Amino acid sequence: MPAAQPTSEADYWQRAIQLAEHGLGWTSPNPAVGAVLVKDGRVIGEGWHRRHGELHAEREALADAERRGNDPAGATIFVTLEPCAHTGSQPPCADGLIEAGVGEVVIAAGDPTEKTRGVGPARLEDAGIRVRWAEGPAADAALALIQDFRKRALTGKPLVTLKMAMSLDGKVATRTGDSKWISGEESRALVHRWRAEMDAVAVGSGTLTADDPRLTARHTDGEPVRQPARVIFDSGLLITTGAALFADIDEAPLLIIAGPDPDPDRLAALETAGAEVIPVVGEGSGARFAAAMEALGERGIGSLLLEGGPRLAGAALTAGEVDRTEIFIAPLILGGGRPATEGSGPELMEGATRVPKMRVSRVGQDVLMSSTIRTW
Repeated sequence: MPAAQPTSEADYWQRAIQLAEHGLGWTSPNPAVGAVLVKDGRVIGEGWHRRHGELHAEREALADAERRGNDPAGATIFVTLEPCAHTGSQPPCADGLIEAGVGEVVIAAGDPTEKTRGVGPARLEDAGIRVRWAEGPAADAALALIQDFRKRALTGKPLVTLKMAMSLDGKVATRTGDSKWISGEESRALVHRWRAEMDAVAVGSGTLTADDPRLTARHTDGEPVRQPARVIFDSGLLITTGAALFADIDEAPLLIIAGPDPDPDRLAALETAGAEVIPVVGEGSGARFAAAMEALGERGIGSLLLEGGPRLAGAALTAGEVDRTEIFIAPLILGGGRPATEGSGPELMEGATRVPKMRVSRVGQDVLMSSTIRTW
């Protein structure tokens, strides 16, 4: 049976958000955007920004309408982010909508970039096109889609998601360091999907030594996967070119966050093998983590999935750089072992990181606690 056609503005927004989600992991450094073109109460075209350098969502929707044999003149387009008015790898979307004779543009989220904010909507209005802004759930969902784009535009740093998997008593490994596997198969599959949607995945040198991970995204559904950059926090530059990470270096870049003045021989060997070593300076682990975020932002990384271990998690929290958390709680008890975070932490409870928004769900045998610490 064919899917029901959207018939209300709520339906159009739901579809536009769904379309935008198809671009997650593929569009960076551009945001994920979806668009639905409606005329006489019927969807006549739709599109999303598929990959960086390809057509933006609005022009995709116009092209889709043309393929279907539909005339966009006088139509209303629902778009999750305001249409651009500048020329980059693609021509301005605002101009495309004007040329097509679209009658109304409804926008869910504004562009956070100062030099381009509001320019597209103003150009549309100057051309006699009505512009409206969505409110409520549509606006909230559209903003949630572009949190990484917004944070990097506003701060120059990536959106940081801290992922942890722990036992019921808050341990992430046994006393010998064994951690395979605390979380269940379904949770690990979900993490691979998250990796594919991120610009980069990071672990510390302790996790590297214990697990020798590849940190690649591996889907089991046959869909193509965009590999994230891999980031290793290794202040002593202990990583060797024999690590499993180097097996995929042609497919997934490797960035190593080192301390100041790294050993020149180790540095030369790692760079010859294809890694980029980034020395950072700072008093304390939190300050060094913050400096690393600035360095990653300068390299175009807008989203970072922080996968451990405990010392790195503690440094990120101390730095105040964690925006979201994804914490799996597994139905097992270790009775000892490594805690989820390590570091000095606050002296008093008033210094704790407060979590204003939290969602709890089941993933296979595990409980997933998802939180938003900061919204951009």
